[in-house]
Amino acid sequence: MTAAAQDIITIKLERTFDGLDANHDGYLDWTDYQKLADRYLHAYRLDGDDRRARALRTFCQIYWLELLRHAGVDEDRLSKEQFVTASRLSVIDTSRLNVTEGGGHAIFDIIDTDGDNEISKDEFARFLRDVWRSDSPGAMDVFAKLDTDGDGAISRHEFIRAIREFYLSNDPDAPGSLFFGRV
Repeated sequence: MTAAAQDIITIKLERTFDGLDANHDGYLDWTDYQKLADRYLHAYRLDGDDRRARALRTFCQIYWLELLRHAGVDEDRLSKEQFVTASRLSVIDTSRLNVTEGGGHAIFDIIDTDGDNEISKDEFARFLRDVWRSDSPGAMDVFAKLDTDGDGAISRHEFIRAIREFYLSNDPDAPGSLFFGRV
């Protein structure tokens, strides 16, 4: 892996950190992940007992614990640098949790509001607007990139592949690399 390739992944993970750091204190802690889950639940009006809500919260809890384990910290918070390192390690260590599969499926199930096993343009726009609070005109360009077969919808397979690319691809033009904007 080249230094430039590592920089691309770092940029993507740093953007993720910035999007998760709810109080902008320069650290992530469990409350930041709780707030992320709450954004999904609020945006999609999901009751806490809904199976999709439970799956997302369970994923967030396990993922947070995996980040702490891989960061090797004694505290229950992570700096941006610790988060980037722990994210890289937790994604490749699937011994306890497969981040791309577990999180990808839990998120897909919430975004796919009509349950047709595809994410429509309207469903994707809602995800960007209501969860990630993005209304940039170019944000929907990501939809076209994620819809790799051009059928007008993002299939579960396309979505999971994009999650993998986000965490693992060194290609700045890979569809999954575009989740938080062009690198």
